Amino acid sequence: MKRRRGAAPEPGCLRVWAAESEALAGRWRAARCAGPRGAEAAARQQRGAFGELLLRMRGLPAALPALPLELTVVYNSLLFVMGTSDRVVEGEAEGIRQGLLRVLEACGSSGQDLSTEELWQKVLQELLSSAEDSGRAPCSRGENKLLALLKAWRVPAKGASTSLVQSAENLKETLCTAAAFLQGLQELEAGNLPAALSLLQKAAGGFCSKRVLAQIYTCLGCCAQQMGKPQTALQHLKRALQVDFQCLPALSHVAAVYQELGETDAELQALGLLYEALEKNPPSAASFSPYFLIRTELLVHTPILTSLLRRRQPSEVKYLLAQRCLQEGRVADAVEHYLDFLAVLQEGLQQQVPLDGGSALPRIPEAFLEAASALEQDGRHRDAITLCEEVISRTTDLIPRALLLVEEGLEQPESPSPGTGLAGGLLSQKRESLHCLTWRAAAYLHQGWAWVKLGENKEAITQFSRCLSELLRFPLCGPGAEPRGNLLAEVEVLQKIRLLSLIGRGTQFLELGKHKEALLDFQYGLQVSPGDPAAASYLVQALWKLNRKQEAAAHWQKHLERPTGEDGQQEGQGRPFPLYLVSCVKQAAFPQRESLARSIQDYLRTMSQDPFS
Repeated sequence: MKRRRGAAPEPGCLRVWAAESEALAGRWRAARCAGPRGAEAAARQQRGAFGELLLRMRGLPAALPALPLELTVVYNSLLFVMGTSDRVVEGEAEGIRQGLLRVLEACGSSGQDLSTEELWQKVLQELLSSAEDSGRAPCSRGENKLLALLKAWRVPAKGASTSLVQSAENLKETLCTAAAFLQGLQELEAGNLPAALSLLQKAAGGFCSKRVLAQIYTCLGCCAQQMGKPQTALQHLKRALQVDFQCLPALSHVAAVYQELGETDAELQALGLLYEALEKNPPSAASFSPYFLIRTELLVHTPILTSLLRRRQPSEVKYLLAQRCLQEGRVADAVEHYLDFLAVLQEGLQQQVPLDGGSALPRIPEAFLEAASALEQDGRHRDAITLCEEVISRTTDLIPRALLLVEEGLEQPESPSPGTGLAGGLLSQKRESLHCLTWRAAAYLHQGWAWVKLGENKEAITQFSRCLSELLRFPLCGPGAEPRGNLLAEVEVLQKIRLLSLIGRGTQFLELGKHKEALLDFQYGLQVSPGDPAAASYLVQALWKLNRKQEAAAHWQKHLERPTGEDGQQEGQGRPFPLYLVSCVKQAAFPQRESLARSIQDYLRTMSQDPFS
């Protein structure tokens, strides 16, 4: 390579610069011994001092004799910039690029047109050329090339780097850990789980703080869980908490693993501990380390890590406790947690509730409806009615008078980009209106069933009728009303609410002896949801009470002789419905199936023996 002909700095100039660099490094070592607070202030001063020294050195052309000193000053300057920041920032990349260009300039080469990656490759070929290829450890299968390169780096002896504010050996170990951690996260995000596990295990054996080690074990736990190894996942997550109990995301993942294992007691205990810890320990700012300016946590920032280590808010965990208790039938506990959660909302602390896509929280009206469902199941029917009234009052002005299906031209895109274009905007508005309609109708539905439990048949009929009147705004049946694509999930929920209201009102008509009115509701229910076993059973019962036994038997044979699931629903029918509807589904179930079945079977046997009777 042809050497650049440039004037090297005078020896005296080099000595002055070297003495200044050593003095700055010495002052830093002295400040570091004074503790974190004094060291942090000194670090900010040294950051500016090394920057000024670097500017003076770069005032002259790059030359080989001055290169070791200049790289030392570049290194120290960048360390102080990074050490006094929360994370690596873009400005440091330009500082590194300028340092690489100065190396090439001193060697008589140029690299202005190269990318930063290409600059690194070219400079490393120059600086590491003294290491024989045969002496380098070959890449093991699946090992990242950067890791292999870092392992092959022969750092200088301690005596040769006294001006470094952080030793090269320490830097190498930190970079190796960070590289393994980053590559492991990349493989985890790509779904290459065995490779991710191997790299994360290497990172766990590396050089890092307890805080980062706990994060690595948390990621190992998540990786093992995705590999279908929940017990191994628990071991890693418990290890994370042993290393640093402030790694609360690990406790959140522990609860998720216990839920997967079906160990509800352990899951709820983990969520309870998480809630207590979050209440007592608000999130702390990143701490300054006087010993290691460049640390693994400054180098590892990726979306997947942010997602895995997302810290939940106390209100979010309180809601999770309520939801899981309700799902598991622990009604009294669910009521307690829901009321605590709603108290937070009522106090105007919604700002604490995370709004990102990873949040476990539902929309506020859904939380009210779930709480009402819990209160209903706990026998607190009037409290449930009051909560539902709150939902109704809050959604009164949010629903258009007539809510029609989106025009065919707007229904064509299966996945329009939210908020982009006319179709996306109108579809978003339509979905929000449907949500409000769903919540309002569900509130009337819950009130109807609550009045049923209170023995108030006429009031129950009134609330079921109000629910059905609300749903008239959105035509679920009739020509051209078949939902497609984008709104299918919302429409299915509305259909379920309509069915449950029809069954509820029909049962109350039966109680009042109005069998014909009941029959009409059950017939319409079967139109809304063909083959629904509850609607079909009540229809058969109404026909039987009207002494239309032949029709009753025909409907029984058509709809109810097929096997059903344990919950009374036909197996494989539809998708799961919102949690707040589960109690209504249970209340709408037909309670006298075996008795009705015996009556129908006796009738059919009699008819087969004497068809003219």
